[in-house]
This record gives sequence, structure tokens and C-alpha cells, in this order.
Amino acid sequence: MFFKEKYAWAIILLLLFFSACGYRFAGSGSLPSGITSISVKMFKNRSAETGVENIITNDLIYEFIRHEQEVLTGKDKADAVLTGVIVSISSKTISHKGEYTSNERRVEFKVDLQLTDKSGVVIWSAKNVSDNEAYKVSSTKQVTERNKKVAIKKLSKRLAESIYNSLTADF
Repeated sequence: MFFKEKYAWAIILLLLFFSACGYRFAGSGSLPSGITSISVKMFKNRSAETGVENIITNDLIYEFIRHEQEVLTGKDKADAVLTGVIVSISSKTISHKGEYTSNERRVEFKVDLQLTDKSGVVIWSAKNVSDNEAYKVSSTKQVTERNKKVAIKKLSKRLAESIYNSLTADF
């Protein structure tokens, strides 16, 4: 009986200790400066990859909505406006089949971001936010391009989540 009570108290103390230590999931904070609504403008695309600005803008809007943030379409209606520029998208070979043949490539994004309030004052900004994703190279060009598009979509989702987490980190 004594051992059961002893373990019960130990478990209760551990639960109290871990529940009070302040840990929480990344991105579970709030937007900076008490912002309650946000407008996400279509990203500018300075890369040679067409249509990627739509993919990343939509993924970022989805990330805000998924976390129950109010996303408004008019920039004058929202408390803040998030703008972004896709600085570059590059692909590099990471493994070879032979001397002149790629086996796997890596696509990399670099993005600049800026969050401004209604009056245009910069609240938050980040330069050269980057991430990458590998994809297989096929002997068929269409298959390789499809693999690259899939990698870009994965990368865009992961980058949107990372941007959201950075914005709501509450440091």
C-alpha cells in the first residue's frame, strides 16, 4: 500500500512539474503587436519558375486559416499586410548515375518577407528565408518535370508552415 501511494505522489508531482514549465508547440503564439487580422498579398516572383507565386501564396493563406487566424482580402481592412518576394528558385544535382547523368536533384527557394501595419510601418521582416527538397531525375523529361513540381509543392507547404511559426513565435 505504501509503495502505491509513493508512486501516485511521484506521478502527480511529475505531472505538475511538466504542466507548469511553459512548453508549447511552435507557432502556437499570436501574431506580433496584437494583430488579429492579416492580408496576404500575392508574392512577387523574381525566379524563372512560372506559377510558383500562386502556390506559395495559397499555402501561406491556408496555414493562417488552418490556425484559425482571420485572413482578409482587402489590405485596408486587415490589421496587417504580409508581402513576399520569391528571390530565387534553383536546382542543383546532388547525386549522379554516371559522369554526365543526374540521379537526384535538389530544388531550393529563397524568399524575402515583410509584415506591415495599416500605416505601412514594418512590424516584422525576414530576408533569404530558404528551404530545399530533393527529387528524382528520370530518363523522361516530363517525369523529371513532374517530380520537380511535386517537390516544389512539398517545399512550399513546409516553407509556409515555417513562415507562420516564425511570425507567431512570441519571443
